[in-house]
Amino acid sequence: MKTYAALILASAALAQASASPGPLPAAQAAAEIIKAGAAPAVGVALIRGGRLAEECVLGVRAKGGASRARLNDRWHIGSDAKAMTATMIARLVEKGTLSWDRPLSRLLPELATGMRADYRNVTLTDLLAHRAGLQDLIDSDVYEGFYHDKRALHAQRIDYVRMALSMPPAFPPGTDAKYSNRGTIIAALAAEDATGLSYERLMEREVFAPLGMRSATFARVATGELAGHEKGVAKYGDHSDNPRVDAPAGEVRLTLDDWAKFAIDQLEGERGRGRLLKPSTYRFLHTGQAGTIFGLGWGVRPSLDNVSGRFLTHAGSNGYWYARIVLDADTENGMLIAANAGDGGIDQAIAAVEARLVPTLAEPGGGATLRKCPVR
Repeated sequence: MKTYAALILASAALAQASASPGPLPAAQAAAEIIKAGAAPAVGVALIRGGRLAEECVLGVRAKGGASRARLNDRWHIGSDAKAMTATMIARLVEKGTLSWDRPLSRLLPELATGMRADYRNVTLTDLLAHRAGLQDLIDSDVYEGFYHDKRALHAQRIDYVRMALSMPPAFPPGTDAKYSNRGTIIAALAAEDATGLSYERLMEREVFAPLGMRSATFARVATGELAGHEKGVAKYGDHSDNPRVDAPAGEVRLTLDDWAKFAIDQLEGERGRGRLLKPSTYRFLHTGQAGTIFGLGWGVRPSLDNVSGRFLTHAGSNGYWYARIVLDADTENGMLIAANAGDGGIDQAIAAVEARLVPTLAEPGGGATLRKCPVR
């Protein structure tokens, strides 16, 4: 009897061992990027069937330091936050505070007289889908001067936008598409004018708070935090990011978990399960405008890495960090990768991992239980 019982227990243990999950794909992805030597720390989150399935963080907060990166550390996601800005704008449109089709001369009447005639009929849709014809460059000395500007950010943004709208267009507005950070900043200024609130406060009220994204911040990196790097040197304080006037173009830092909350809401939204917008508005944000790959805050692609799907994508970097998001809107699967370096080949290292992960995003998912890699 004891021998029989022992055999049963041994068989059960063997079955459990053979059924136990192998290395987490998120952990493998993070380890591969770390091994490439492109960043001191990497964070990876995978979404399956509209649920956060895996989270993994590997590496150190600052190159040469001993403090390990943690799951509750904040990552800078750069222009990947443009989708958040577009969502905030969309909330104001649904409330009737803004309009997708109202011309810029009416959105910013205080600047109407001085703006070039080319821009007068540009709309919020044009601005957020990179179809406004805006130049993406600004004089480096002027840009640097914003680090030292002590005026309220709204006043700084008015001057910033005034300069942008005085420059000749890169192409006739509405006839083409060219990526530009300026459009998002102009749209944010319109939101500030319409509400009397700062862009930062609007993001908290319209996006972060409703989704419970408590870690989301525009604050600069403090000593001891997970830090971005320039040529291997950790960046802290005011110059750890672009000037604050540029925040609407992408200066959000947050945990992987909170980033995933936003991504999941975008995926769920088209199915009527989003917490921020009507299903039709989510679909509008996720649709390439005028036959381009540019949605509002998203790149929209019918295929990626030779895999067919309906992919929402973006990459972001302020030069000190690099972040990449890929969502399959049909399967509700997704990939979020962030690294605390913006140079040294980090983009190629992440692209190599993406090429391996994207085929798995096209596979039906669902019912995943969150798995986290152990802290090392």
